[in-house]
Amino acid sequence: MKTGSPKKYILMVFLVGAVAGLGWLIYSQFQERSVSSKSGSPSRPVPVEVAQIQRGPIALQRTFSGELEALAEFVVAPKVSGRVLRVIVNIADTVKRGQVVAELDNDEYVQAVAQAQADLEVAKANLSEAKSALEIANREFKRTESLLKRGIASDSEFDAVRQDRLAKQAQLKVAEAQVTKAKSSLETANIRLRYTRVTAGWTGGDENRVVAERYVDEGQTVAANAPLLLIVELNPIIGVVFVTERDYANLKPGQLVALTTDAYPGETYSGRIDRIAPVFRKSTRQARIEMTIDNSQHRLKPGMFIRATVVLDRVAETTIVPEQALTKRADRNGVFIVSEDGRSVTWREVKPGIREGDRLQVEGEGLSGRVVILGQQLVKDGSAITIPDLQDKTAGSQKKVNTP
Repeated sequence: MKTGSPKKYILMVFLVGAVAGLGWLIYSQFQERSVSSKSGSPSRPVPVEVAQIQRGPIALQRTFSGELEALAEFVVAPKVSGRVLRVIVNIADTVKRGQVVAELDNDEYVQAVAQAQADLEVAKANLSEAKSALEIANREFKRTESLLKRGIASDSEFDAVRQDRLAKQAQLKVAEAQVTKAKSSLETANIRLRYTRVTAGWTGGDENRVVAERYVDEGQTVAANAPLLLIVELNPIIGVVFVTERDYANLKPGQLVALTTDAYPGETYSGRIDRIAPVFRKSTRQARIEMTIDNSQHRLKPGMFIRATVVLDRVAETTIVPEQALTKRADRNGVFIVSEDGRSVTWREVKPGIREGDRLQVEGEGLSGRVVILGQQLVKDGSAITIPDLQDKTAGSQKKVNTP
């Protein structure tokens, strides 16, 4: 035990000395950094990434999501009930205004026309009979009137003849009314017969439209006014988006719109704002915006998802920096401008404006040259910097010069 004690003491003294030396070294470095920080000059330049400040136009754009709707829709429905005998058109077929698109079984309606025609003939015969009876009554009235004047016929005979003539006149009017009624019934039967040929008779818009949906097949029995087909107008087509209050005030009828859809990647379609709803939906607090889009080739279809980009504001000439160059110091917006020699930066307060993608409009003094876009959180006004990309290029060029 006594033999090992001096060795332990020596080891302990050595460890204490090592710890003390290490502490002194750390303390010296801390003091050096503290003095350097107080003097206002960093110990080494801060590496940063920079970009060129630009001058040019910039636009404030907003992109809204929505869908396409047909300009007009027309539901083809028969005006009479019956069994579907034939559907002449199908989905995607072009239909002309007034074209027959379906036919119903018309046997019952043909029979109704024949019955109405027969009733008319009977009414006409009754009318002819009533006219003949009235003529006979008129002659009898005149003869009895003449005999009464000569004292041959009595007053009672004359009254009977006059009463008979009045009855025959009434019968004639009834017969004439029956003929008119029969003609009307015949016309109604003919109209209902024509209704078995179902036509697409919309009003307004283009002369040609496209079948969007077919609801029935041949052989089905349909009721009056039951939908058979949906026919839509595709040129122009309507784009519909919904906007919040923040963007509502910046939108106006006539503004141009650029639209894209997932169906045709990379293609852009042009349109314009046509109608802006005067009210907001209570459920979403959004207003409906309708845009008219040229669709002469019928490539765009109702129901497609779209993205509509609208230019809300535009500046023809202004100062533009990358958006990531904007930073805050003491609750003020600004950027760090790189000196001409690229060794230091200067803080410039700016007023941000329009954002377009990753580009930002700024207003302020002394905004030219290059601006720091990465590493600005490590620098302040007057800080020394280094630009790694520039140093690499310089080193590379020197290496080429020194190569024999």
